[in-house]
Amino acid sequence: MPNAKVLSEKQAIVAALTEKLQNSAAGVIVDYKGITVAEDTELRAECRKNNIEYAVIKNTLLRFAFNNCGLNDQLNGTTSLAICVDDPVAPARVMADYAKKLKDKFEIKGGFMEGKVVSMETVNALASIPALPVLRAQVLGTMLAPISGLACVLKQIAEKNGAAAE
Repeated sequence: MPNAKVLSEKQAIVAALTEKLQNSAAGVIVDYKGITVAEDTELRAECRKNNIEYAVIKNTLLRFAFNNCGLNDQLNGTTSLAICVDDPVAPARVMADYAKKLKDKFEIKGGFMEGKVVSMETVNALASIPALPVLRAQVLGTMLAPISGLACVLKQIAEKNGAAAE
């Protein structure tokens, strides 16, 4: 039986994890066995760039936090957790990119979104969605396409009628 000090520290860690899981938009659970320090450093830099919180967490502590949140666990082997508060797609996209890049060393175990466990098909579908800035650019481009087309047609009509092209 652990002493009271160690037990209270672990309870504080579980409470903090539970709060993070409840406040996150989505998260992905990853098996990171065999990655090098350089690969891990690169992954963490990519996570910071995408506002993803990535950490290696003991399975026992994470299991308690999952039980507090009503999530079932997918925890065996080495486990790391990637969560994001504001973008539900970012953790799946970044972790899937690294899973493809690192092949057998890095494997997605599962994920959750809005307090519910999601299937691997859902995680893969989320991973295929482009980043938020790319989506915004695509929507803006779609909205501007008719206006640009109209401007080109009007310019050609004006040039055909003898007006100077500017």
